[in-house]
Amino acid sequence: MELAIKIFQFILSISILVILHELGHFLPAKYFKTKVEKFYLFFDPYFSLVKKKIGETEYGIGWLPFGGYVKIAGMVDESMDTEQLKQPAQPWEFRAKPAWQRLIIMLGGVTVNFFLAWLIYGCLSFFNGETSFDTAKVDAPMNYTSVAKGMGFQDGDKILKVDGKTQNNLDKLALDVLLSDEITVLRNGKEVTFPTNDDGKAMAFRDENPRAFLTPRFPAVIDSIYNPKTAQAGLKVGDQVVAVDGKKISYYDEFQETVRNSPGKDLKVDVVRGGAIQPLVLSVSKEGTLGLASYKQLTKFYETKHFSFGESIGRGFTRSIESLTYQVKQFKLIFNKKVQGYKKVGGPLAIIKNMPVDKARDGSVSIDWTAFWSFTAMFSVWLAFLNLIPIPGLDGGHVIFTLYEMIVGKPVPQKILENAQMVGVIFLLGLMLLIFGADIFKIITNKF
Repeated sequence: MELAIKIFQFILSISILVILHELGHFLPAKYFKTKVEKFYLFFDPYFSLVKKKIGETEYGIGWLPFGGYVKIAGMVDESMDTEQLKQPAQPWEFRAKPAWQRLIIMLGGVTVNFFLAWLIYGCLSFFNGETSFDTAKVDAPMNYTSVAKGMGFQDGDKILKVDGKTQNNLDKLALDVLLSDEITVLRNGKEVTFPTNDDGKAMAFRDENPRAFLTPRFPAVIDSIYNPKTAQAGLKVGDQVVAVDGKKISYYDEFQETVRNSPGKDLKVDVVRGGAIQPLVLSVSKEGTLGLASYKQLTKFYETKHFSFGESIGRGFTRSIESLTYQVKQFKLIFNKKVQGYKKVGGPLAIIKNMPVDKARDGSVSIDWTAFWSFTAMFSVWLAFLNLIPIPGLDGGHVIFTLYEMIVGKPVPQKILENAQMVGVIFLLGLMLLIFGADIFKIITNKF
């Protein structure tokens, strides 16, 4: 059921993005009286799942879920249909239109993608507000794993700045650290600035969750008990664990680590209850768990900021730019020889695996619509950026050729356009096969 929901979300998100992107090309083409022969969601080599001709345009759904397209008459596109181009240009063809009109048609898709992200982020800010974990409210130092220490952190460090900027939002802090060149911390009462070590970043990317190296610390006060056996042993909600087998415990992560390293064992645990020490013996499961939690106390560190309608418009734009900036910055990790972030890059199968869902305690799964729309907005602004890359076969390739014509005063020769488009299509198809192949390889080798 969970997989079905994730697949549904992925198809729904991609369908929204593709249809609106292609509509961004379709509407200005129609406005400039350019003939649009096809408008398709997904690709349709050899056959389509659904098709219907309305007026001069055939609308349909293809069987190959790699995006979608509009086929504009008189344009060298991914269909590589050049027969029409051998005839004299007709007034209703793309190639017969002025360069500025062609440029608007080509930029329509990425424009819609960016404005869609802006709209979604603005609506999320207006209707939901923005909730974040404020690290400035936490008195205790962060919990630094061996990965964080590999980057240069030491126990007791309090992070002050990342690349010279303050970042109190925990959701962004770990990513900022991974993308950083230097960190400023308060260490033993003194400000210390050190360069972030790529070896530590490489260790982070070998973990299942690359951002798990940085977590807030808090006392081991128990707020939930799910295992009846643990409750029967005498542990109660509100107890604070202060020692395990005689070893002092100050924070919940220390208690968690001790429990994880003691599968199937009995632990002598000291808890504070009503100001007095209470000794208990707790039995750890074979999986290294006790069936309890200590997270409700973290709610005091969260804050939700609400935005008026006017503020949400500006905030939607800012979030779109922030989202794109973070994604572009990650290229430095992808192509870093030490970090080898490219190993974490995934295709559609990896995206489906990581699609957000809302899991209830009873095991039921449903769509987390806030997370869904956040993903769609992020993906929309990312698609706008990718489509602007000047590669033949993408919108950016057509834009570059059109700008060249506008600057030089004459169009690029038709044969060059055709050859460039062929090279671009082959490159993009090869890239898609490589990404899909990497996903399949990870599944086969159990590294997915």
